Amino acid sequence: MATKGRGRGSVGALRERRMAIAERVVKNGSASVDELVDLTGVSAMTVYRDIESLEEAGVLIRHRGQVTAVATGLNEIGASIRVNQNADLKQEVARVVVEQIRPGSSILVDDSTTALWVLRMLELVPLTVVTNSMLVARELERRSGIRLFVTGGEYQAWSEAMVGQTTTHVIADIRADYCLVSASGISDLLCYHPYEDCAQVKRAMMASADKSILLLDHTKLDRRALHTFASMTDFDQVIMDSQTPDEAIEELRGKGVRVVRAAG
Repeated sequence: MATKGRGRGSVGALRERRMAIAERVVKNGSASVDELVDLTGVSAMTVYRDIESLEEAGVLIRHRGQVTAVATGLNEIGASIRVNQNADLKQEVARVVVEQIRPGSSILVDDSTTALWVLRMLELVPLTVVTNSMLVARELERRSGIRLFVTGGEYQAWSEAMVGQTTTHVIADIRADYCLVSASGISDLLCYHPYEDCAQVKRAMMASADKSILLLDHTKLDRRALHTFASMTDFDQVIMDSQTPDEAIEELRGKGVRVVRAAG
């Protein structure tokens, strides 16, 4: 069993190594297994295990010794990279949410980069934001009129966010007006994320909010990751971008999902 430290075989080291592999492949488009062995300094067998995990999470795909990025599975890539992935679509979704928030509201925000766009667009005050995301915290730290609470917990560099029992316990003691979360993939109405500890944070935020809003761009449809954290029908509202096909919107509504499609 992996230890909790930062040694070569620790959980933290494993995630950092997989993050490094994913970033290299995404930035370059592809990489050979030999290149990734040189990058990480571990054995080829270990790299193959890492690639297998990233394949299961929908981030990478391997074919004949070459590893390629899966364009629609980038939610495991670092937050600072994700924030500009499909930025136009995220901003469409964000604008719909901004119109609903009222002064004095309290909002739970996970490491969703679409939620970050919501906060960038929100000009109203006062506002209270509770987050486990350092990216969100840095975005808001100098904004006047906003009360900022950071949950604490175990810091994960790839997501620039805190997770774990400390995080979920803090969230459980909060009651907020809204929570804003996203998903790495959607399949058969189920919402997926590659990591269970991140999925736990999303569940905790949904349980602590009066209104839960799922922020989603259409590229996440028909994608899976390792863990489920909710059904789309659990959300008070699902906001999707303008490029979401008509038939997908109609099907979701027919299954009881309260979905809103953003204007282009």
